Amino acid sequence: MMTIDQAALSQIASAYAAAWSSRTPDAVAAFFTANGTIAINGGELLTGRAAISEMAAGFFAEFPDLQVYCDDARGSGSHAIFVWTLEGHHVETRNHVKIGGWEEWDLDSEGKVMASRGWFDAAEYNRQISAPEAS
Repeated sequence: MMTIDQAALSQIASAYAAAWSSRTPDAVAAFFTANGTIAINGGELLTGRAAISEMAAGFFAEFPDLQVYCDDARGSGSHAIFVWTLEGHHVETRNHVKIGGWEEWDLDSEGKVMASRGWFDAAEYNRQISAPEAS
């Protein structure tokens, strides 16, 4: 089993957040192995960089000013958790959205994500998108 040290994991997590903040779908997908997977809130399992890039592009379309911050990263062996905050304005409602979540990662020997299971409070996310903005 591969073990990733905390310094390397912190670097990967910070770079991953920066890739999301770059609003470049292929930059996000590049953190995954060729056949890497991601599932969000137990939903559809997306497999491969093309599918992951397409998923990221959907977030970028929804939030043209998307920023993702790395709040924490912890690991044990080849497993890690990436804790994040997403912030931006929804393209249709223009509402400011700020939501936290995490991804559970299985990493390969090069620090690429083989599998990610992402979680966030979908009800709160939808509330922030649809709620009238306070004046």
